[in-house]
Amino acid sequence: MSKTAEPVSTPPLKVGMISLGCAKNLVDAEIMLGSLLQEGVEITNDPSGADVLIVNTCSFIDSAQEESVDTILESAQVREAGHRGQGLVVAGCLPQRFRDDLPKLFPEVDAFMGIDQVAQAGAIVRQALANRTQKITSGSGKKAASARRISRQLAALEKAQPVANAGPNLRGTAEFGQTRRTLAPTALPGPLLEVHARPTFIPDYATPRFRLTPRHFAYVKIAEGCNHPCSFCIIPRMRGTHRSRALADVVAECRGLLADGVKELNLISQDSTYYGLDLRPGHSRAIAAPAKFSAAISSLAPGATTISSLIRELNALPGDFWIRLLYTHPAHWTDELIQTIAECPKVARYIDIPLQHIHPNLLERMRRETTREYIVDLLARIRRGVPGIALRTTFIVGFPGETESAFASLLDFMREARFERLGVFAYSQEEGTRAGKMAGQIPDKVKKERRDRAMAVQHEIASAISGAQVGRTLKVLVEREASREELKGARVDSWEHGLIRGEDQHRAQLRGRYLLARAEADAPDIDGRVYIRGQLPVGQFASVRVIGHTDYDLIAEPANPV
Repeated sequence: MSKTAEPVSTPPLKVGMISLGCAKNLVDAEIMLGSLLQEGVEITNDPSGADVLIVNTCSFIDSAQEESVDTILESAQVREAGHRGQGLVVAGCLPQRFRDDLPKLFPEVDAFMGIDQVAQAGAIVRQALANRTQKITSGSGKKAASARRISRQLAALEKAQPVANAGPNLRGTAEFGQTRRTLAPTALPGPLLEVHARPTFIPDYATPRFRLTPRHFAYVKIAEGCNHPCSFCIIPRMRGTHRSRALADVVAECRGLLADGVKELNLISQDSTYYGLDLRPGHSRAIAAPAKFSAAISSLAPGATTISSLIRELNALPGDFWIRLLYTHPAHWTDELIQTIAECPKVARYIDIPLQHIHPNLLERMRRETTREYIVDLLARIRRGVPGIALRTTFIVGFPGETESAFASLLDFMREARFERLGVFAYSQEEGTRAGKMAGQIPDKVKKERRDRAMAVQHEIASAISGAQVGRTLKVLVEREASREELKGARVDSWEHGLIRGEDQHRAQLRGRYLLARAEADAPDIDGRVYIRGQLPVGQFASVRVIGHTDYDLIAEPANPV
């Protein structure tokens, strides 16, 4: 009797990912991976061994864009050397910014996908692999140009596009919900191109997601897009207009994260203080300025969704955890929000509030919709309303038209305000923005020199603030054992938070074995650290006593040693 042949099992598709940029981009990467896993795809940490590689790009400023270009080209080169059949997918902000032109600039890429397609990653990677197979079979594969040449071409393309934040053209007509549409050809030669000109996607609790953060903390994207007209920023054109998630949906996600062991919920969006305002009936987006925003808040019905109502709902969830509020806009702070933070003990005493500058002329040119007087009053109200709160901000130096006098006023303000956490950007001239075309552009050498001078001022402030913590007992969240590189006081840069730290003159004292932790004043990846000598459970809260400090970090020991 003949045996029936056993079916041959097909190995699962393997997908690798390189994700660049901010925490909001990281959440998009997590959604892509969740979608892939739901469809039976295997995720690999070895990009060279993947059947398909996704590069999730950032295009926030020139340096981030250049890193994205370099990563795409390097990935294509590695593929040619050892895995020619590998599909290559480019996702994220770069395709959003240069939707119709990337297929010509990167002929070796097999698929491009935008923000609206992150939950469709499974279908896209399969199409990319099919495209790659067809290219190899037909011998039609082409090589991309050099990174420098591509960067020059991208800059030229931006010059030819309409200026972002230029009024009605940005948001389109009422017929299309104030969202400008661009219709793609029905058939596009070459790689798959799945990128909407104006994204509308916002994840919900049912959206598959595979977290890339450690188990003890998570990023929770509460909204997507931005309505602000800042003259230096390209984000509204890439990410679309502000769109909030439903409050119940965010709470459901957070409840699930807490059940999974999360101890810190980091609320993120482009403008977290605007959360919920787009959900009100007959809403208008033209409420960015403080007076108009306050009027809109005052007109809301009882129980309406706002960042304050969301915080109160999350604070009521059972368990011991932190709620961290990131990416708040100064124009959208209210007394209600200050009172909410003060009354909710689970909210970390920490606020991320990018101010960008303080000089009146620069605030006006940046279109920040705030004045020096407003900012000074707001900071005083926050500190008075929430004693002990740590304030983080970022400033842009070298903006077009910034005189030496204007820059000096910024340094004076930094000395007066004494921010606990502060980062500095050297202005990046972005084509396609109002500021990119402004007169009075500052030479790169002057921009760098001003950035260094600003960080020198903050260095002195930060060291004094760290020194004042010695002898205090703090609640910290223990992350992991510190690596040798971290103990060396490695330099930290962030696309969204500028230059965070420079050389630390006290770093030599960190020798031996330390645990790495964060206090309430320290957001993941961008702020200070607490180095602990002793044994404590990782991923849990602990009480420590500060016994020393470096310029930016604290040194501690368990307050109740075992």
